[in-house]
Amino acid sequence: MTFISGTVQIELLLTLLTVLALILASAFFSGAETALTAASRARMHAMDQEGNPRAKLVNQLLARPGRLIGTVLVGNTLVNTLASAVSTSFAIRQLGEVGVAYATVVITVLAVIFAEVLPKTYALVAPDKVALAVAPAVRVVIWLLSPAVRATEWVVRQILKLTPSHSDDKANILAAQEELRGRIDLQKREGTVVKHDADMLGGVLDLRDLSVLDVMVHRTKMQTVNADDPVNGIISAVLNSAYTRIPLWREEPDNIIGVLNTKDLLRALHDAGWDLSKIDVKSLASTAWFVPESTSLKDQLNEFLKRKTQLALVVDEYGEVMGLVTLEDILEEIVGQITDEHDDAHESGVRLHPDGSITADGAIPIRDINRQMEWSLPDEEATTIAGLVIHEAQTIPEPGQAFTFYGYRFEILRKQRNKITSLKIIPLIASAAGAPRTTSEAHKTGS
Repeated sequence: MTFISGTVQIELLLTLLTVLALILASAFFSGAETALTAASRARMHAMDQEGNPRAKLVNQLLARPGRLIGTVLVGNTLVNTLASAVSTSFAIRQLGEVGVAYATVVITVLAVIFAEVLPKTYALVAPDKVALAVAPAVRVVIWLLSPAVRATEWVVRQILKLTPSHSDDKANILAAQEELRGRIDLQKREGTVVKHDADMLGGVLDLRDLSVLDVMVHRTKMQTVNADDPVNGIISAVLNSAYTRIPLWREEPDNIIGVLNTKDLLRALHDAGWDLSKIDVKSLASTAWFVPESTSLKDQLNEFLKRKTQLALVVDEYGEVMGLVTLEDILEEIVGQITDEHDDAHESGVRLHPDGSITADGAIPIRDINRQMEWSLPDEEATTIAGLVIHEAQTIPEPGQAFTFYGYRFEILRKQRNKITSLKIIPLIASAAGAPRTTSEAHKTGS
């Protein structure tokens, strides 16, 4: 009886040691997978450039994610299955059929706690450190399990051939952009990245989603010159303008025939000995470049760089001029408002009051207000703040009227014809930036 008890004890000890070794192996696979997938690719690349051999190995492993994932899954499945088989076999021999239940409960608890939760939690806390530590061992495991991994990769490739691959490219790009947006926002909230830098990084990502219609100077605000005016009148208009490139029109303001560069005009005056009678303004104008209103800012920026020009006229689907867009307009979406000695000091059009409210020009883009005030007013249906009020009110309001929606109160201060020229915006609550839309009926604030 003593001999049987000793045999059982030895068998129990061997079973426990085997299960423990398999649980540790499973923990290694789980932690390695989490660490390698969560490791910073940028940091690993930088360390690789500095000559760190383990960082180079991590980059090599991540360069073939299919092989890495296949190895981890094969290894993890293998050791978990072996642990379950060993413990179940021992339990059945000692306890009979009921041993299956005991073995299942014990292995499940051990696997969840020690092979999944603990190693993955530690790997998430220090992914770079763990990735560098496990990379050599993972490379050895990949070599040992290469036959099974290759078979797994082959099966996966055959299955993927049945699904479209190119249609996923755009989704992958968008997913990467959203990941960058989330990381930038998180770093800004934690204080690692200052607001201005975060806004610039976010502005670069937004170029793909915005069109020239969102940033253009509307035709009602364009500074243009009649090409048929006397030369001295044109020169006077150019001198009074804050811009170096001015569209020329003939017969009617919407009929743009070219763009006059003040530097070309100055050179022509110099060559003519400042004799205005020798100047042909129309011959100095460059050909006007027209772009569709739906052109994305990313594409327009690339075209500006390719054409080596800085101004384009925006037209709608009927060919009517909607406004103009410049290289500076696009750059301002990245770096914020750009001003020089010729710009008005109050050109931003937003004045902040001590109570947190603002007075804004109706033509100010919603994106500019959101960026300056860290608000989240929607800009899907309207580009300007006046357009947002008109869209929500479903009418052209009068001075003195007030509207409440999206957690803000909009008071109309001034109006010129059918244009809202000035309004006051009051956040109703401290967290109004994320408040839901709660439109109320307009009411007169005056008598």
